[in-house]
Amino acid sequence: MANRKRAAALKYELNYEAPIVTAAGIGAIADNIINKAMENDVPIVENKELADLLTKVDVGESIPTELYEVVAQIIAYVVDMDKLTKGR
Repeated sequence: MANRKRAAALKYELNYEAPIVTAAGIGAIADNIINKAMENDVPIVENKELADLLTKVDVGESIPTELYEVVAQIIAYVVDMDKLTKGR
């Protein structure tokens, strides 16, 4: 089971204390999360270690404090990429 694909979706808004896990799963569920993101032009960032940790968080819960820094870096990256693509 350790080699099965894992995926998690996060939601973050400025008034949130921390990002919230909105979906998480392994195998077919992970495939569905990724497919929905692609269908809706939601950015996808691949990070196996982070996905492993986020799939252990209950959906609807905030990410653990240990993950704040890495998730903040990903959010900053996505925001930068969004600015670049909208600037075209």
